[in-house]
Amino acid sequence: MNRRSLLIAAGTLAVSYSLTGCSPATNADLRVRLLENSIPAELLKAFQRQVARDKNLKLLPTSQLADLFKLLQTWKPQATSEQPTAGLPFVNSRRTVPVADLVTLGDAWLTSAIQQGLIQPIQTANLTDFQSLPDPWQAFVRRDRQGQPTPNGEIWAAPYRAGTLMIAYRHQEFERLGWTPQDWQDLWRSELRRKISLPDSARAVIGLTLKKLGQSINRDDLNAVPSLEAELNALHQQVKFYGSTNYLQPLLLGDTWVAIGWSSEILRMAKRDRRIRAVVPPSGTILTADLWVRPATAAAGSSRQTLENQWISFFWQPQVAEQLSLLSLAASPVLLKSDRSALPEALRQNQTLLPPQNSLDKSEFLLPLPDRTIEQYRQLWTKVRLQG
Repeated sequence: MNRRSLLIAAGTLAVSYSLTGCSPATNADLRVRLLENSIPAELLKAFQRQVARDKNLKLLPTSQLADLFKLLQTWKPQATSEQPTAGLPFVNSRRTVPVADLVTLGDAWLTSAIQQGLIQPIQTANLTDFQSLPDPWQAFVRRDRQGQPTPNGEIWAAPYRAGTLMIAYRHQEFERLGWTPQDWQDLWRSELRRKISLPDSARAVIGLTLKKLGQSINRDDLNAVPSLEAELNALHQQVKFYGSTNYLQPLLLGDTWVAIGWSSEILRMAKRDRRIRAVVPPSGTILTADLWVRPATAAAGSSRQTLENQWISFFWQPQVAEQLSLLSLAASPVLLKSDRSALPEALRQNQTLLPPQNSLDKSEFLLPLPDRTIEQYRQLWTKVRLQG
């Protein structure tokens, strides 16, 4: 099978989609609640054609990762059938939302999902492709029952998309300066005073500052980094805007020249607007992942389990991973470990989608921190933000 064959449809495919989120889906052989636009339609059809031709699939997209986490909470074993699902469109109670077999979960929610008993471990005995994932992605999903990473832990999720925290900038503004942002230390340059927008996230902003200082983003004692507060104070003077959801808007409007954000959002924006360029800092960054998880109350059954495993493994196949990366503006983690010389040129040359290996080697996932460290983050973040 060549790389293009996945995109060629042989007539009408009988994929059973429910786009409203309110179909009972009681007769489905496999129910998947997935992040909207995270899987190209061509690949969904290819899965039906190649793996599940005679199966009834219910693929139900949801626009926000936070809503998918809320949905997992409504399916918690202790929940009553009348528990509300606030924030989810077209949903009034648990009874109208059948439990899915697999759900997309963002990496930031994995620890909470395990601690709250919302998901169950994934049985990987028949998932031989799990070993094709890079070591950091395998290690990230191995957890104990408290959600803490451990080398011998159970596997609680299957990563299918990878991303990073990156720098976006308006390249025309920097042509006059004769340089472009390349790494975290550039954010402290005097030319960028009050020209930066940042996410309103203590972990992200303190994390990138730790990277600038050559430290781990998961440092468990911030007090052991004596220059950290001064660096954060200096960075704060560079910032014009903080935002949780619209931190990229000032960059588009020209109110800021640089924005720090997540690749899933920045790459989409850069594709639409040629004034915007992006770079993954070579000193390392924060890694992100979209994951398949199995709800704690998902239905059992050997045939259903087989189809779930086939779904997960399908997106780890090298040729599928290539198409996923090319079409969804988010890299498959499988490609981050592969010999890139065999990849299509469009992927080999896209270092924002597939960062260089030396940058990935210095990058980390945000891991759960001790309570005392979380309190250090809270106090330091509040202190810095209260500056004028």
